[in-house]
Amino acid sequence: MAEPSFYATKRSNTGLGLFAVKPIPKGTRIVEYTGSLISNAEVEKRVGKYFFGINAKWSIDGSARSNIARYINHSCRPNAEALISGRRVWIWSKRNIPSGEEITYDYGKEYFEGIIKPRGCRCEKCDSESNRTKRKTPESKTKQTKHTAPSTLGSSVSAPFRTQQKSPCIHA
Repeated sequence: MAEPSFYATKRSNTGLGLFAVKPIPKGTRIVEYTGSLISNAEVEKRVGKYFFGINAKWSIDGSARSNIARYINHSCRPNAEALISGRRVWIWSKRNIPSGEEITYDYGKEYFEGIIKPRGCRCEKCDSESNRTKRKTPESKTKQTKHTAPSTLGSSVSAPFRTQQKSPCIHA
């Protein structure tokens, strides 16, 4: 697992984020998404945004500040991925992450459609696309354009954040 000295919490354009303070090689297990294991039925009753669904029955309540992985933001072009192994969730680097870069992963279709898309995606990829569109459009000087990520994703979310990923093949 990556040492805590590999990352630090800092401000990003979407709030707080987790940033690499040293280069992180591709295929590195960066951090575990930790918290209490709760039933999905309990998730439906609670209010919050740090629930991570691990299967059809269970989720992790990652709201405790000791869960460093909760600071990892969504990106439509992520440099990391969340992989589920049993009832544990690990964040792995998908590519080399240079020092100073924000660590991100894709929160999944359900969260994106229900939470991010209605407000407009502010990840680096979508934010830069939005700024290019604003610069090219003459009316953008007088009218703010609300950017939303592509609408190729399907259904809406009916519960708080419950990203579900396929059970992975964990690297040694």
